[in-house]
Amino acid sequence: MDDLTDTRHISRLEIVDTGRRRRWSTAEKLRIVEESFSAPRLASATARRHGISNQLLFAWRKAYREGRLGDIAGFVPAVMVPEQPERGTGTGCRRIEIMIANGRRVIVDCDVDVETLLRIMRGLETLP
Repeated sequence: MDDLTDTRHISRLEIVDTGRRRRWSTAEKLRIVEESFSAPRLASATARRHGISNQLLFAWRKAYREGRLGDIAGFVPAVMVPEQPERGTGTGCRRIEIMIANGRRVIVDCDVDVETLLRIMRGLETLP
């Protein structure tokens, strides 16, 4: 088996200090993201101009769209909900459980139509 070893001697070794990680304030991130939205196909050029990676810029853009990157001026999403009619006659209105002699039971709200309930009860009483 061959033994592969590198016998060259290193004559000069340079250590390049890139410094610490840059910290971007929220205002700077917003400015860069809004600049990247200013025209089509400017995201890569904007990233190069500010010395950041495309992936970082796209992550900031996603956070911006989701509302996680500072305040976004604009509309607040609204949901239209139909108005619910008030049920019952008061705050003490609850469900009522009625047991029939043949073992069947009926559970109704307190605002049930009495005539309809009587017809149902008579029909259930005739069942075996």
